[in-house]
Amino acid sequence: METVTAKLTSKELASDQEVRWCPGCGDYSILKQVQTVLPDLGRPREEFVFISGIGCSSRFPYYMDTYGMHSIHGRATAVATGLKATRPDLSVWVVSGDGDSLSIGGNHFIHMLRRNPDINVLLFNNQIYGLTKGQYSPTSEQGKVTKSTPMGSVDYPFNPIALSLGADATFVARTLDRDPKHQQSVIKKAYYHAGTSLVEIYQNCNVFNDGAFEVYTEKGTKKQNTLMMEHGMPLVFGENADKGVKLDGFKPVIVDLNESTVNDLWVHDEHDLVKATILSRFYDDASIEGHFPRPFGVFYVNENKKTFNDLFNDQIEFAKTKYGTGDLNKLIAGKETWVVN
Repeated sequence: METVTAKLTSKELASDQEVRWCPGCGDYSILKQVQTVLPDLGRPREEFVFISGIGCSSRFPYYMDTYGMHSIHGRATAVATGLKATRPDLSVWVVSGDGDSLSIGGNHFIHMLRRNPDINVLLFNNQIYGLTKGQYSPTSEQGKVTKSTPMGSVDYPFNPIALSLGADATFVARTLDRDPKHQQSVIKKAYYHAGTSLVEIYQNCNVFNDGAFEVYTEKGTKKQNTLMMEHGMPLVFGENADKGVKLDGFKPVIVDLNESTVNDLWVHDEHDLVKATILSRFYDDASIEGHFPRPFGVFYVNENKKTFNDLFNDQIEFAKTKYGTGDLNKLIAGKETWVVN
């Protein structure tokens, strides 16, 4: 008889632990959206695992009434990869911050993306080190004045989306803490992707970096500065949806729709890596001439790249077929031996 799993509620996914983020932190919104999305996935809570590193975001597993692990700084991706390898039946999620994943964990981060294990990564980006009280992070803008950069940071910041595309990630997206519906939609798409899904979430740190993303979230500026991408739809933005982006060859150009038509615009194709890379560079004025809106939504999806789990399981089955079960003692001894008198 088939077992019917009763649908969870968001309250059933909340643990009994007191949530100890600062009042007003964007992390609350992300927690709420995850707890809202998971019941719709139709799985028991025992099949979800949340793994974090170190940072404010890394408290996340305590607040989910699922399995979880608060692991080592920058190493959540490695732990998650190992878990998925041994328990492919589980839905494995990594929760990490911009400092945790892109600084001490940078090497693990890029290699996880290229390997493509079937896990979901939520990258909380607040462009600051919040847990250690406000030092600049790998995503802080150049000139950022903090406790560790009193005269302003001279570092060029990481562009997480461009970095992920460069590492051959198979699902790359961006959303915001203050747009719950959009956030839920992107998280759900990430879950259904077979492979590593990377979701960058702009998350406000109201204590050490308040308002870092307000131009993309406030009513008076949001429509002029955000480009909400949808697969198969033209790239339109503006207060009255009166602006768009078209391609002149491979050069993006902003057009006024009072003087041009929607038919002239660039139609978003989330399976086009080249165009996704161009969109990822709508990040600062240094990389593309002119002031372009910041894109949100799914940049790129590759549904043809095999997952890390499938590849090594195929290899194990091939080895069993060709060599049998094997002899551990022989394997340890190797092909050559020496006799010591």
